[in-house]
Amino acid sequence: MSQTMPINDLTLKINEIFFSIQGETTRAGLPTIFIRLTGCPLRCTYCDTAYAFHDGERMTLAEIMQTISDYKSKQITVTGGEPLAQKNCRPLLEILCDAGYDVSLETSGALNIQDIDNRVARIIDLKTPASGEVDKNLYENMLHLTPQDQVKFVICDREDYEWSKEKLNEYKISAQCEVLFSGSHGEIQSEQLANWILEDQLPVRLQIQLHKYLWGNVPGK
Repeated sequence: MSQTMPINDLTLKINEIFFSIQGETTRAGLPTIFIRLTGCPLRCTYCDTAYAFHDGERMTLAEIMQTISDYKSKQITVTGGEPLAQKNCRPLLEILCDAGYDVSLETSGALNIQDIDNRVARIIDLKTPASGEVDKNLYENMLHLTPQDQVKFVICDREDYEWSKEKLNEYKISAQCEVLFSGSHGEIQSEQLANWILEDQLPVRLQIQLHKYLWGNVPGK
């Protein structure tokens, strides 16, 4: 851990810290520590974590590190809300990496990812038209992708699918990192999305939200 990082001075508003099975990304199925930060500037139509918009408590970085020490896993996901909406998210990511954790960040991609610690796997949720927030996408982020990053498209309907194909081609995303096509839970059948992917032979990974099949929409799972 960095000796210059003031872990007793910097604070973040934390909605919840919990231990569960990772339900998304290429890390799906792995026991993972989740740190969910409070707050989000977006209001996606399909959002399933609206409880994180406002609720939470202030914790110092030292308190966060102490809390996660109760768990044995080295897999950590920092999520939200939109975690990058809090400026001290970046030092938290650095401290987690310094402590030897395998860290992933789940971000909407509406905020700049360029200065994120390069040890962090950035999972960017590029917003589709049906999300209601497509105009918030910061496409500049597509220029800073690395092989350890992942770009996720949450797809609600055929229009979203066609739009996602266009962006996939426009920014050559699959040549830079893994691409995830995820059907919006309850809005489109995964079988339908799978058929479209196969018909078009897309270089993407079909994703289902494993945690919802295990526990449903239960906070902290």
